[in-house]
Amino acid sequence: MKFKKPKFWDYPKPNLIAFILLPISFFLQLVKILVPKKNKKFKIKTICVGNFYVGGTGKTSLSIKINELLKTNNIKSCFIKKNYTNQTDEQKILNNNGKVFLSNSRIEALQKAEEEGFEVAILDDGLQDKSIDFDLKLVCFNNNNWIGNGLTIPAGPLRESIKNLKNYEHVFLNGNLENLDVIKNEINQISSGINIHIGKYVGLNMDQFDKTDDYLVFSGIGNHNTFISMIKSYGLNIKKEIEFPDHYQYSKEEIVNILKQADKFNYKILTTEKDILRIDLQDLNINKINYIKSDLEIIDEEKLNKIILSI
Repeated sequence: MKFKKPKFWDYPKPNLIAFILLPISFFLQLVKILVPKKNKKFKIKTICVGNFYVGGTGKTSLSIKINELLKTNNIKSCFIKKNYTNQTDEQKILNNNGKVFLSNSRIEALQKAEEEGFEVAILDDGLQDKSIDFDLKLVCFNNNNWIGNGLTIPAGPLRESIKNLKNYEHVFLNGNLENLDVIKNEINQISSGINIHIGKYVGLNMDQFDKTDDYLVFSGIGNHNTFISMIKSYGLNIKKEIEFPDHYQYSKEEIVNILKQADKFNYKILTTEKDILRIDLQDLNINKINYIKSDLEIIDEEKLNKIILSI
């Protein structure tokens, strides 16, 4: 069973539980520092789309967008994804948008991509993988969560200290354009030389949904609140929302319960494209569950294009 992330991770300041867990966080970060760095360089160009904050930062959406930019410039590109059994939804979405090399070892996946003649590999996750010398690293954050309480796992939601951001050149702030001025200011205090890029989520099929209807919305993604915010920006009336843990595997009983709630109050049902890929609806009425297909609109796409083509 997957559990939701602790609520205290997203408190503005660390609470007592966070402080109690702080020694473990320090120990885990120390272990990472002591691990030998191999930094293997590949002939194939490597773009790592990673994060500090665990989950819900838009890595997969940005990876797909970068792949589209490369294709537009006639560059043979592919995705590299480490084989986590609980992330089949992301694997399927990437596979729908290009060639995916899936392996328990990112190095093995990159070697296969090289053998098949790909020019650029886009790694969805892997920023903390010190065995690879990436040509370009992009650090994603969600505007809504930003860095949570600012502490590293398990005291907070960060994979590494936010102070380490000074070691990176490019940051992507993804969401619905919330809190941008505050976040930019905090990034500039860490390092004024960081390039800050902005991504905005847009719904691609919103015209299919009637604004006069009432909706029940559920999701099991990294940032449920950002999904809800995007829907509301299109004027849809959300009467009930249900949040599940990231990459949640739904049982038939849970889906039946959602269908019953919607029938009782005459709600239309909405979820995400990722969630629909994790639902087994063979014995249910799939027509009653609609999903929103979204895209990441990059505000400074021309600037990003130049950076990618320069690696």
